[in-house]
Amino acid sequence: MSHDHSHDHHDHDHVPNNKKILLLSFILISVFMVVEFIGGFFTNSLALISDAGHMLSDSVALGIALAAVYIGQRASNMRHSFGYQRFEILAASINGLTLVVIALYIFIEALVRFRTPQEINIQGMLIISSLGLLINIIVAWMMFSGSDTQHDLNMRGAFLHVLSDLLGSVGAISAALCIYFFDWKWADPLASVLVAILVLRSGASITFKAGHILMQGTPDRFDPEKIKQQILQLKDIIDVHDLHLWSLNSKRYILSCHIVVNDDMTMSKVQEILFEVENSIKKLGIEHTTIQTETRDHQHHRTCSLEIPHQHGHDHQHDHDHQH
Repeated sequence: MSHDHSHDHHDHDHVPNNKKILLLSFILISVFMVVEFIGGFFTNSLALISDAGHMLSDSVALGIALAAVYIGQRASNMRHSFGYQRFEILAASINGLTLVVIALYIFIEALVRFRTPQEINIQGMLIISSLGLLINIIVAWMMFSGSDTQHDLNMRGAFLHVLSDLLGSVGAISAALCIYFFDWKWADPLASVLVAILVLRSGASITFKAGHILMQGTPDRFDPEKIKQQILQLKDIIDVHDLHLWSLNSKRYILSCHIVVNDDMTMSKVQEILFEVENSIKKLGIEHTTIQTETRDHQHHRTCSLEIPHQHGHDHQHDHDHQH
């Protein structure tokens, strides 16, 4: 059974942009993370320190996301027949988990600060948090406008890190203003807690989505029962069973199923039916399809593996299909 992977690069139209933006974001975030941590230490601001901790997780997240883009581009081989694209999902799950850990750390530290409020250098806190906000706005804008943050789960994970860090800077600025004008020392840990809630939500969301893909769960955008009924509406198909649908990464979907045809069906007729099923499924955005045909009595079967090249029409040439 052969597989034509000629379409592997069509999913990577955004890859050059993703690489460039991730690299630039990684440098900006890493440099300012050091600045913010030192500033938080000297101003004694938990909001700044927690934000710097979050920026550290951003830096790690962007580094992992960058590695995922490079590793995901590696060609498939006998050991990894689908290539390395799923590393993107592993990277996204690590990003999500680090967000959860950072959020829990901020919660614990904030509780301590609520009990024992500490003196804070307001001017320094305000200057550094404002610079942090500016850096995060620049990075978030670059990611949103120049890379695929909507469909690429890896890029989305990195983008959510930056967004939640942007909110951390907003929280630190708000806390600094509250302390400056009203002497509300509890505003510093309160800002940290509010940011931690947002961080935890983002982290949990990305972790659950990545986990669903790693567990070969059915993609949310598809209804297997509807797909089954769609196949059954095609002529000469008696039954459809063992239908499985899962994601290779956040944008590439795979389907396999068995279809039952009449005993007296000729091979050429079976081939016609397979092409009809293939085209029907392709329209849904599922690009790799493996279909097994069986006769009504299931005593013998023919198997065809059909991998659908993404965004390419079919010239009625299916040299890669095997008939058994």
